[in-house]
Amino acid sequence: MARRLYSALFWAFLATSSIALFPIALVIWALTAPFDRQKRILHLFTCFWASLYTWFNPAWPVSIEGREKLRSQPARVLVANHLSLLDILILFRLFSHFKWVSKIENFRVPFIGWNMKLNGYIELKRGDRSSVVRMMTACEKALRAGNSIMMFPEGTRSPTGRMRTFKTGAFEVALRVGCAVQPLVIQGTSNALPKRGFVLQGRHPIRITVLDPIPPETFGDLSAEDLMELVRERIAETLDAKEETATGVVGA
Repeated sequence: MARRLYSALFWAFLATSSIALFPIALVIWALTAPFDRQKRILHLFTCFWASLYTWFNPAWPVSIEGREKLRSQPARVLVANHLSLLDILILFRLFSHFKWVSKIENFRVPFIGWNMKLNGYIELKRGDRSSVVRMMTACEKALRAGNSIMMFPEGTRSPTGRMRTFKTGAFEVALRVGCAVQPLVIQGTSNALPKRGFVLQGRHPIRITVLDPIPPETFGDLSAEDLMELVRERIAETLDAKEETATGVVGA
């Protein structure tokens, strides 16, 4: 009962704060549009907006390892494992500029989805080949304009906490544009907010690990499938190492 009440308060806070913050986002969009074509200022505000829900939630302490690897980097493809709806909020804590690639249903959510449209994030309709083609074109355009993009190559959240098979889209884009791929590793969100359900599951530490970017000159001869497997292996290796450390296997 206590978890359900806490969860209800959290979702109520998310809803009411979104209603209050969207008009601010709209003003920022209107004032900065003439000189901020990449919408960096609006994205920074969106990072602040999304971060409120972890800053003020003691059940979700977030730590970030390797944040410095995102600084002073050219536009790149950011890819992360996907465990929970919470992953989206958590990745905004990076306060790094990027354009989300997200399923079209998210853009229809009042206030939050409308803000995604203002930011110029990229829509994808799952299972629609023409939508995939438009998404790939939009990603290439965004990267060439100096924007990084953020994708979940699994396509959807894992119900078990273990990584699903990756899709090649993010890696095809990186090869076409000739930009770096930067893997991100998320831990803890599947326990905090599982895929099925909206009840918060008590206190669970959450971690983002930013891995070294993979520069394009190192994978120019690889296929999209080969690059996909390389990145998946790096994320999997990091997950395994972190889990061993957490359980005391390493150094025991």
